[in-house]
Amino acid sequence: MSNRNIKKPKGTAQSSNRSEKTLHSGILAKTISLTRKDIAAWKRAWQYAISAELTSRYQLFNLYDLDIAQDALITSQIENRIQSTLGAEFNLTNATGDVDEELTAAFQDEEFFHDIIRAILRTRFYGHTLIELDREADKMVTHIIPNQNVLPVQGIFLKDYSSAMDDTANIRYRNLPEYGTWLLEFGKPDDLGLLNKAVPHVLFKKFAQSCWSELCEIYGIPPRVYKTDTNDPRALQRGKKMMTEMGAAAWFIIDTTEEFEWAKGVDTNGDVYSNLIRLCDNQNSMLIQGAIIGQDTEHGSYGKDAAGQNLLNNLVAADMALVEMQMKTKVIPALIRIGLLPEGTGFEFEAAEDTEELWKMTREVLPYYNIDTEWIKKRFGIEVTEKKEASPFSQFSADSFFV
Repeated sequence: MSNRNIKKPKGTAQSSNRSEKTLHSGILAKTISLTRKDIAAWKRAWQYAISAELTSRYQLFNLYDLDIAQDALITSQIENRIQSTLGAEFNLTNATGDVDEELTAAFQDEEFFHDIIRAILRTRFYGHTLIELDREADKMVTHIIPNQNVLPVQGIFLKDYSSAMDDTANIRYRNLPEYGTWLLEFGKPDDLGLLNKAVPHVLFKKFAQSCWSELCEIYGIPPRVYKTDTNDPRALQRGKKMMTEMGAAAWFIIDTTEEFEWAKGVDTNGDVYSNLIRLCDNQNSMLIQGAIIGQDTEHGSYGKDAAGQNLLNNLVAADMALVEMQMKTKVIPALIRIGLLPEGTGFEFEAAEDTEELWKMTREVLPYYNIDTEWIKKRFGIEVTEKKEASPFSQFSADSFFV
């Protein structure tokens, strides 16, 4: 359902404190360098981000976006946690605390509403997050203001994040009339998120992968050596032509009086790099998911994965509690002021049920009580029509037959 079809509740009015100029439309696009980052660059960016004299956060968050968030493991782990909460069913309640089925159904499929939930969960990994709600073509949308353009401790929005000292272009967003209604912020102002702890592990992992690829290049296809009289132009040209046509491996030509040999190095097939990559992945897995789940195929076991899944479930439960708190204290009141929700609206996630235990209880009471077939279909997905007539032989057990 498109949110253009959401009906404005009776007794609510559209907020009139919405200026035509939005923050996200005033952001100046910047070209970001893709040069290789190292630990020194991270520590320097971190120092700028926490500096009390001259705060500058864009170096650190550029590092997040271009290096850390591009790591495949980090991406999968973060999405695993976020999707676990986004996939959970929620209810919108009325002033009496009862579930408003119509309102819940209207917002369940709303993209902007799910984007708000994602922005709240984003604070776990990026720290403080500022969002801006807007109407575009009569449709509600959610814009996440880039962290590079926000100084949350000072409450400043930067149109050009590289010119933090230009006071004429800076906006103190907490003083705007839209703040608290169209502008919402989540997380603590000084929080830099879990990704800051993941930075060294990702950088070391990229270093190990780079070194391992060089090892493959050098020892995977050894270069070819051709000895000839380099003072003879015809012989030299013939040698170049022959080496070029032999294949794609690296090659070089030396004089007959010259010698070439490989320096004796450590005999390895890349285990040292593999171990470093595995260590970095494990550290980031424990950082984001609380455990190493389904990755250690050599030393893993069902018991370890089950225990790790329980730890992840605890983190997801905490994420859902965070979303509920921010919804009740910030988002729902803002949507009421905008006019999308009626007064007294509440938000809550549906309690997760243990389907296996519920099915066990259902089977135990089935011989003694009639159970609604629609309830069985809804809970377990079993198509039930009518109760089967008991067989006349059902009263006899296998043991009594031979008595």
